[in-house]
Amino acid sequence: MNYFKTALLLAGLTALFMAVGALIGGQAGMLIALVFAATANIFGYWNADKLVLAMNGAKEVDEQSAPKLFRIVRDLAGRAGLPMPRVYVMESPQPNAFATGRNPEHAAVCATTGLLQMLGEDEIRGVLAHELAHVKNHDTLTMTITATLAGAISMLANFGLFFGGNRDNNSGVLGTLAAVLLAPLAAMIVQMAISRSREYEADRGGAEISGAPLALAAALGKLEGAARRIPNLAAQENPATAHLFIVNPLSGARMDNLFSTHPSTENRIAALEAIAREMKTAPAHATSVPSVGARARGPWG
Repeated sequence: MNYFKTALLLAGLTALFMAVGALIGGQAGMLIALVFAATANIFGYWNADKLVLAMNGAKEVDEQSAPKLFRIVRDLAGRAGLPMPRVYVMESPQPNAFATGRNPEHAAVCATTGLLQMLGEDEIRGVLAHELAHVKNHDTLTMTITATLAGAISMLANFGLFFGGNRDNNSGVLGTLAAVLLAPLAAMIVQMAISRSREYEADRGGAEISGAPLALAAALGKLEGAARRIPNLAAQENPATAHLFIVNPLSGARMDNLFSTHPSTENRIAALEAIAREMKTAPAHATSVPSVGARARGPWG
């Protein structure tokens, strides 16, 4: 079913791409956009994960260079029944993480240096279990390709601003301005549509994989608070990838509104607390969940 949703989403993004091309350059612009979108779809399926990792400056690590992180991922992947994914570290003081890859056999998980420095091991396990739940649910294909296509739509709209539109069609400059203003917004709405409900599902899946929903809840509170104070420069330069991260790396968005790429962290924490009650999880490892604004602390390891 996820593959069908991915195909439907890609068809919608391709149509949006063509509409922007038509507004900018008429029929010729639409045909060029169609070719570009088809190329982007094919490239995205095979290489979007590599592109996303490169855009965020992520470096692959192994058991020798990052033994603790590698051990945690290997243990969680085994608990989830997944192949061992590639493991990456992203140089950023903001604690965050994301997963990418077209399927579980070609998956990668990435943690920021801030995550490894500011969270305890149980909390890191909860965050990485959440990312592996995305892999297990086959969310990463849709989320990764959408990131590349949404970025391409914004680039196409900006391209139209420079060239001023096709004066021979009825849209002209107004059509170009509409494309420049509306295309990135439309791409953002698509990103929100695919990520918000899936975050709740991945939180539940991560809680089940790690067996510690309250540790994930504690981690989310710390990550959200830190995201408000600590910038993620790579994500700011590539905002189309923001929906990949476990918490919004661009701002501390608090409300489940149209313009949030992630659900409310308070709502996610409440859902995890309910899951903990369902699982009858003893709270010894996380006796309390910090507020969203709490200062992130906790040694790595």
